[in-house]
Amino acid sequence: MVTTSCPGAAEPRLVDVSEQSAHHGARGADLGGFPPVPRGLPRVAEAYGAPWRVRLVEVLHLMTSLALALFYLLPACLLVVSATWVGFAVTAPWLPDTPQRTVGRLATDAVVFLLLLPAAATLLARLACRIQRDRLDNVFGIVETRPPDPLADDDRLLRAWRFVFGRDAWSSVVYGTVAALHGLLAGGAVALLVVCGGAAALGALVGLVFVLVQGTPADLVSPLILVALGPLCVLVGLRLAPHLVATEVLLHRVLLFEAPEVRIRRRLVHVQDSRLRMVDAAEAERRRIERDLHDGAQQRLLALSMTLTRARARVAADPAAALELITEAQRESREVMDELRQVARGLHPRVLTDHGLGSALPVAAGRSPVPVRVDVELDERPSPRAEGVAYYVVCEALTNVAKHAGASRVTVAARRVARPARRGGDLLRITVTDDGAGGADPEAGTGLYGLWDRVDAVDGVLAVHSPPGQGTVLTADIPWEA
Repeated sequence: MVTTSCPGAAEPRLVDVSEQSAHHGARGADLGGFPPVPRGLPRVAEAYGAPWRVRLVEVLHLMTSLALALFYLLPACLLVVSATWVGFAVTAPWLPDTPQRTVGRLATDAVVFLLLLPAAATLLARLACRIQRDRLDNVFGIVETRPPDPLADDDRLLRAWRFVFGRDAWSSVVYGTVAALHGLLAGGAVALLVVCGGAAALGALVGLVFVLVQGTPADLVSPLILVALGPLCVLVGLRLAPHLVATEVLLHRVLLFEAPEVRIRRRLVHVQDSRLRMVDAAEAERRRIERDLHDGAQQRLLALSMTLTRARARVAADPAAALELITEAQRESREVMDELRQVARGLHPRVLTDHGLGSALPVAAGRSPVPVRVDVELDERPSPRAEGVAYYVVCEALTNVAKHAGASRVTVAARRVARPARRGGDLLRITVTDDGAGGADPEAGTGLYGLWDRVDAVDGVLAVHSPPGQGTVLTADIPWEA
């Protein structure tokens, strides 16, 4: 996954580059501009400017959650009604003095309570989830392109049935109920503290004026207490608002964007798209090697063969001319060697296999037209696959810098990042930093998709921080034992 974080946004917008390639035009999220994704608690300070506006947006958001919570509870209430009817229908024959219902009436009730009400519940739950996704987009800029429908080739009636009564539909009911409960708790707490506290304080001020005009000193106690406690409650509510908003967004992000079935579908999209791009990249590389060999090394080898043939023909008759031709052949052989090295550029070098990144990265840096500083801090060698991916990332990044960045210097760093085994083990972190123009865009043909494919193939993470005019920092976290 590739990410871009830029200043001036509420939170890095999460966009999955692989999904962008499959669904061009989709706006970027967690799942954000350009994707590891910083997954800290969301904040809206940079997006809305002044602190009072930030607090106002947060309070209004929570109040909206409180109002929507009543709607989100409706699917669960409909299912409770259906379950209650089932309970009465099952127990009614054994209850005394219960009027017997006709078969037609029971069939009608069954259709209503076992089909129509559950269908209405799941459809309303899907609508609730859609509303939550739109709120995450409009307020926090968190957007996710939808995974493809795995049932797209099924029969329409079957697909409609699964849309209403499938696993996703019932999951939406659960998500909507959880969202409603959180909205009631978080929105209710803010409403009680901010709205009621502020209203109580204002009402107490009016009452205080009335008491001072017509009342007695003893009547001042209650208004004074409310005047003191009201602003305190408002302050506590305002302090709680950002944390409540953060927990709400984090909850819905997990429920709506990171549910197991969504992660599986997204992973399938990643695998499919990256596989196609890897095939295209391999074919393009094959054509490049074939073209360079045909147009370069092959022609030089043909010229070398002709020169040696001429030298052989002149050895006996004109040894001096033959010696000159042999000298020319030596020069041409060196040019062929240089040509073959250029053809092999980017392929797995021998020095990487024999000596590791510590020796291979300076070789890659030496071919760059931009001055490069290499800083390698590795106590031991990672797996050969991790070294190969890291070398490719550095070579491609240096090529991008030379072609697009307009930088005057580049720094390449490689180090080992310790992580517990339960999180996948240690990482090989490659960082390429330049002082160029910034504004790296995967859609601009800068090779970022190819880098993402190579890193993602070993379950690594590629992050790009490239604010316009401030250079670019490319970071690749590659599993140490990839």
